[in-house]
Amino acid sequence: MTALPLLKEDQVAYGRLEPVSPLVRRIVARNPGPFTYHGTGTYVVGRGKVAVIDPGPDLAAHVEALLDGLRGETVTHIVVTHTHHDHSPAAAEVKRRTGAVVVGCAPHGLAGEAVEEAADTGYAPDAVLEEGEAVTGPGWTLVAVATPGHTSNHLCFAMPEESTLFSGDHVMGWSTTVVAPPDGDMAAYRASLTKLLGREEKIYRPTHGPALLDPKAHVVAYAAHRQEREDAILARLAAGDETVEAIVASVYVGLDPRLFRAAGRSVLAHLVELVARGRVATDGTRYRLATR
Repeated sequence: MTALPLLKEDQVAYGRLEPVSPLVRRIVARNPGPFTYHGTGTYVVGRGKVAVIDPGPDLAAHVEALLDGLRGETVTHIVVTHTHHDHSPAAAEVKRRTGAVVVGCAPHGLAGEAVEEAADTGYAPDAVLEEGEAVTGPGWTLVAVATPGHTSNHLCFAMPEESTLFSGDHVMGWSTTVVAPPDGDMAAYRASLTKLLGREEKIYRPTHGPALLDPKAHVVAYAAHRQEREDAILARLAAGDETVEAIVASVYVGLDPRLFRAAGRSVLAHLVELVARGRVATDGTRYRLATR
């Protein structure tokens, strides 16, 4: 399997708002883990009148450090890429403390009766941004780019002033993105990767991990990785594997046990897509190659 160009960020300074470009600052929440890397990177765009992107988890210390770093400035917009617990819950408290409007993704898109464990169902935006809609401030613009897949409501935000895309969890440098049904959708995720290849931003700033300075190479590699995963799953079905658990054990050799469940969700996402394309058949529990 092709090696992914994974990036490392050796250490971060928690609780400190630090400049990463002329227009952008970042502060990292102390919520490290197997799905968050060092923690949630909350971005601040602009000076004086600013936007906060992905305010982060419901951690009082993180909100206090963010607002302390912005003392003397005005938060006009709280911009959210998607509704997972490490991205959006702090929006309510930042809004309460600053009076800023919450904009960006739609409320969490629950599919059927399934409630995703990581979902922030309390998120309530003042305005939902559709593809191409923007919010602005002195010297900065954030344009919504619809990138469903990781979640059905996932948005990235383009900032033309620095040829930057705030990529949320859609494209990260330190890890691949988990796509977990029912709200996560593999076909949508792969289409969103293809969509980004048609764009020209030179820098991606994901919510977790370091900036991507050669972003198209990462997008190409991540798309190839998903195709290789699909091929591996089809090969395991041809070899007689019938369940998600059996496929994970065969395909994800040496995986950190903490990630087994997430790997299973990604395998399921691939299987759902393959069933929709007619490549795989299922009785709802077991899977097999479809008869052509």
